[in-house]
Amino acid sequence: MNQTGCLESSILKGTSRELMNGGMSRGRHGVRSILVLDTNVLIHDPNSLFSFNEHDVIIPFVVLEELDRHKKGHGEIASSARAALRAIDKLGEQGSLISGVQLGKGGLLSVSTELCKTALEFMEDFIEDNKIIKTALGVMEKHRTDERGDILPVTLVSKDTTVRIKAKACGLHAEDYNNDKTTLFQKYGRVLESSDYTNGIHSIRYLRSGEDIYRLRGSAIHTKIKHNKSLEGIAPKNVEQRCAIDALINPDIEIVTLTGAAGTGKTLLALAAGIHQTTKKSPLYGQVVVARPVVPMGNDIGYLPGDVNEKLAPWMQPIFDSLEVIINTPKEYVKDETTASQYKSFQYLMDSGVLQIEALTYIRGRSLPQRYFIVDEAQNLRPVDVKTIITRCGEGTKIVFAGDLNQIDTPYLDAKSNGLAYLISRFINEENFCYLNLSCSVRSRLAEQGARLL
Repeated sequence: MNQTGCLESSILKGTSRELMNGGMSRGRHGVRSILVLDTNVLIHDPNSLFSFNEHDVIIPFVVLEELDRHKKGHGEIASSARAALRAIDKLGEQGSLISGVQLGKGGLLSVSTELCKTALEFMEDFIEDNKIIKTALGVMEKHRTDERGDILPVTLVSKDTTVRIKAKACGLHAEDYNNDKTTLFQKYGRVLESSDYTNGIHSIRYLRSGEDIYRLRGSAIHTKIKHNKSLEGIAPKNVEQRCAIDALINPDIEIVTLTGAAGTGKTLLALAAGIHQTTKKSPLYGQVVVARPVVPMGNDIGYLPGDVNEKLAPWMQPIFDSLEVIINTPKEYVKDETTASQYKSFQYLMDSGVLQIEALTYIRGRSLPQRYFIVDEAQNLRPVDVKTIITRCGEGTKIVFAGDLNQIDTPYLDAKSNGLAYLISRFINEENFCYLNLSCSVRSRLAEQGARLL
């Protein structure tokens, strides 16, 4: 069942977006081909239908059924399913989804109900993934040709590793969806040395010259930062943390991205900066909002017992751990006229409204002005999730994304395709943006030793 004229492994890599001379460019594909899309591709990026230029795109009928099941409810997964179905429906108004609708760059979109007649019998039909693979094999069996009579190669596009492996085992070419993958974060984010100068971008960078550190903005503005600035008793332990503190407390830097392994201080510094700027005599922000994605993003927490805070407690425990480091003395707080109880200072911040724990699942439709907004574990977000979050920010809001690009818990994301990496690639030339990669673990000598040896 091997296919002649099989695509090279790089066929879709021409669609990856990278920064080049200050702009985003998209390369051309090598040969026209047929691409069969898996459901997870449309959930990941509802606009992926329009990302393949001159290629023909086929959507298996079972994908429509899966989108229909996902479209109900709140959250980003349901929203993406609805957006993908709307896009397909709009294209269907322009022609026949059986014979194919023009996508605008020479390619055709069609829906297929054709299953491979000779597919291996062990591939159970009641498993949706197998139906998608069989559809792609059925398309390949038809030997569709181009204008010159050449057979068009068929590729199954899926973000599911298992689907790709199964497809290849059946003689079908399969690839990941690479349209929004980027490696740009690997090039930037470190503290510059004198020999690096400005490294060619316009977002905020930091340059170390001897004992001094300078903040670089645009192409010409250099500002010396204060030495050893501390926040809420949290003092920087290295040069990277000095730079991070400066970015976190500078109101002109509206969006900050901190990456790095566990123990580098990303979340701790962001929380300390937010509390510091919200509780001082002349606060810059009205509230600190902290959010972490419920993995996978878009899951409803309604099935969990208790109120919102109790539902979020398991996901937010790392935030509470950091808050205990920042505010580590219990306060006696009178809850009513007769009852007094000891409880932690950060709980007082929450009860008084200074600190709010937010569920990203329900952020769509919100407007958040004058907030210090911290999004932790942001590497588990899709690019579309990051867009949704940033577009919720109102006037006077600063947003901080923190995450470890090497520790991704969402099934269909990796270091190159997650929302945090995508955000860095799109904002790297904006003068109100700062990206820092923290490389030094400061949690403890034991934690650093474990990260290095294990």
